[in-house]
Amino acid sequence: MADRPHKPGHSVMSFGEHLEDLRRRVMFAVIGLAPIAVLCMVFGDRVIWLLIRPLERALLANNQAPNLQTLSPIEAFTAYFKIAMVLTVILGIPWILYQLWLFVAPGLYETERRFVRFLLPFSAVLTILGSVFLYIVVLPVTLSWLIHFGSALVPAIQPRVAAEQPAAALANIPIRTEDPPDPREGDAWVIAPLKQLRIAQGDGALLTVPLVSGGLISQQYRLSEYVDLIFLLGMIFALGFQTPIVVMLLSWVGIVDPVSLGRQRKYVFFGLMVGSAVLAPVGDPLSLSLVQIPLYLLFELGLVLAKWVPPSRVSRGLLSRRQRKEAASPSAPAPPGPAMTLPPPAGAVPRRTDGEYGDEP
Repeated sequence: MADRPHKPGHSVMSFGEHLEDLRRRVMFAVIGLAPIAVLCMVFGDRVIWLLIRPLERALLANNQAPNLQTLSPIEAFTAYFKIAMVLTVILGIPWILYQLWLFVAPGLYETERRFVRFLLPFSAVLTILGSVFLYIVVLPVTLSWLIHFGSALVPAIQPRVAAEQPAAALANIPIRTEDPPDPREGDAWVIAPLKQLRIAQGDGALLTVPLVSGGLISQQYRLSEYVDLIFLLGMIFALGFQTPIVVMLLSWVGIVDPVSLGRQRKYVFFGLMVGSAVLAPVGDPLSLSLVQIPLYLLFELGLVLAKWVPPSRVSRGLLSRRQRKEAASPSAPAPPGPAMTLPPPAGAVPRRTDGEYGDEP
């Protein structure tokens, strides 16, 4: 393979200098992540609450107590630390990519840099859209369906109803929406919105008992498993929302043609249906539709971009420099053409310069 010619005005770095530059960029990237990690550790509890919020709403909607459990002393800390580290990497991706860009950019031509400047922000926007769509749309519907399915899978055993009223009076526990202002020791009440039975102690503390309704299968989830599920779904949707970029790249390298691919929409739709069955958390029709429809719309977006944003246009910067100047000053005069040279008059002797015809006596 022939060596790539270096750009004029740029020095050529040796292999050792490249390694030194790489070491410096890696060190800067790690140092830049340190303050982000500290912030994520400080606000990690709020992030956990934000992640648990869809599950809490789904449990309450299905008459289940909104509680998560941990089965080991270090499980809560492990989940907290994992969330903080993952959030550190996510928030630090711009800084990491910037250091990577400083290392790679000197070896790229300007046309190659334009491709990076176009694809990288576009990919980041698609990733954010995929995460927001998962959190706002997919998670509430999926969790609600799963909880309802699990709680109604095996019906609870219904006790027999006594034929006569018992002699002893039944305890009447008040059902409230808020805690009483000054409960006495031994007072008990039910907080209906949270599905909890609360009992007041003498020192002012409250004992809380979760209340559930439904079948024999109790819907109690582990914190670590729920966090792992969120991360897995987030990765799947972030990759799935890169469909427009995949379609564009396949078109740019000549593997597929946008026009021909557009004629095969029914096969693409069937393929997305199969892919949705793999990507969707559950296989109910609603969850499949919530995954398949956005993927198909992203596929159509990729076809439009492949037609209207060819690689030649990206390499020119979407608008050429001359087009940008014309757009900035539409009334600018046209550039002057070549100067017109008039022929000499008849009989005129052309002038000569010294040395034009050689040294003549």
